[in-house]
Amino acid sequence: MAIQRVKAFFEYEAAGGIVLALAAIAAMIIANTPLHDWYEAFIHAPVSVRIGDFAIAKDAHHWINDGLMAVFFFLVGLELKREVLVGELSNVKQIILPAGAAVGGMIMPALVYVFFNYHDAHYLKGWAIPAATDIAFALGILSLLGNKVPNSLKVFLVSIAIFDDIGAILIIALFYTSDLSLGSLAIAGLCLPFLYLLNRRNVTSITPYLLIGIIMWIAVLKSGIHATLAGVVLALFIPMFDRTDPEHSPLEELEHDLQNTVSFGILPIFAFANAGISLQGAGVAELFHSVPLGIAAGLFIGKQVGVMLMCWIIFKLGISKMPSGMDFKQIYGAALLCGVGFTMSLFIGGLAFGGETPGFDERLGIIMGSIISGIAGYVMLKLTLKDNVNTTSVDLTRH
Repeated sequence: MAIQRVKAFFEYEAAGGIVLALAAIAAMIIANTPLHDWYEAFIHAPVSVRIGDFAIAKDAHHWINDGLMAVFFFLVGLELKREVLVGELSNVKQIILPAGAAVGGMIMPALVYVFFNYHDAHYLKGWAIPAATDIAFALGILSLLGNKVPNSLKVFLVSIAIFDDIGAILIIALFYTSDLSLGSLAIAGLCLPFLYLLNRRNVTSITPYLLIGIIMWIAVLKSGIHATLAGVVLALFIPMFDRTDPEHSPLEELEHDLQNTVSFGILPIFAFANAGISLQGAGVAELFHSVPLGIAAGLFIGKQVGVMLMCWIIFKLGISKMPSGMDFKQIYGAALLCGVGFTMSLFIGGLAFGGETPGFDERLGIIMGSIISGIAGYVMLKLTLKDNVNTTSVDLTRH
């Protein structure tokens, strides 16, 4: 009976978001107790991999953010490829509304953040932090409403998240890179023809792709471009279809195998390693510093304004119609949930400020903005959704 209950929990739609939240809460509690020193020792523990004269030496925090999160981005890449080929992004008419909403939901939060921080060039590095949405949390909150949620609303929110992921990947690639090593980039580039050849020859075994992918990840790690992007690139070469067996999809099979590992392993570990905010000595000045305040305002105000404004413009111009079974109140509820930016916001925050910065902690703004947005979105949808909506099954097992 106990085993069945555990299995049922991990099959529950909100389970990934719940585990993620518990990991973040645990990190915050530990960081503000006598266990704080243990926590710091854990995330800064030196870990090195050495083969002859070649070595990669980083602390545990960097291995989590550069290594484990590459697997997360690999899964994101697999999901994006599937959606483009056979999913929601394969139909142009269906993607106009969520694509526009996602663009508005990235631009407006960035502008709100800039409004709070235009006076300092260093602070401006965090402009992209509130542009991200954490779909695991957002869908976890949505699933708490049960059968009240129409299928069209779920699809709308998932589609926004897909475009949000694309935007986040482009932002990281274009704006959060250090000095480039052309030699390492050349090695990474040499991996691409081999991956292409494997794909064209209908190699459906994942092992050769992963071996080349590891080499590419190491090269990208050394190049100055963030190593997680290697995961996205690798995913694009995983074959969607097996030309010898139409019923077999290597990509979907791999995506399915990785879902639980990412949802219940990698993302909670990431949350635990990045959410440990020590509030000892923190006062009103740090809490209302322009960086965390700009992030919180960007997530809560910027997201909802950006999503709603773009949807209104699209409807006004007649480019797209209101999805079946939805109205503006439900779109507004979804827009509020888009302000839950936890995982990706923490990730981009680490790239922007490289850890703790004297005078402020950007993670305070991320947590404040995400909590307020999540509660507001849940309450809004709770008040506006009708009971016993007839919904069809939709895959909410995204990251």
